[in-house]
Amino acid sequence: LITGRVQGVFFRANAQSMAKKLLIKGWVNNLTNGNLEIVAEGEEENLQQFINWCHKGPPGALVNKVEVTRGEFEGKFSDFSIIY
Repeated sequence: LITGRVQGVFFRANAQSMAKKLLIKGWVNNLTNGNLEIVAEGEEENLQQFINWCHKGPPGALVNKVEVTRGEFEGKFSDFSIIY
């Protein structure tokens, strides 16, 4: 869960690009309260790089907080998509 100025700054598109570079699968979604939700699966090192990127986001974003909840790997995603 990512809070701050994270909508209207191409965060989802940039997150998708970064995830694809890092071979991460899952999705990103704008929430109605202005936050973003990301579900991601991949190698631990790549996930950590992705989380680190999420703390900054793209130019124009102002990330206040990144809340990470870990779960078991399920392998149910074939790519990283943007939910519209």
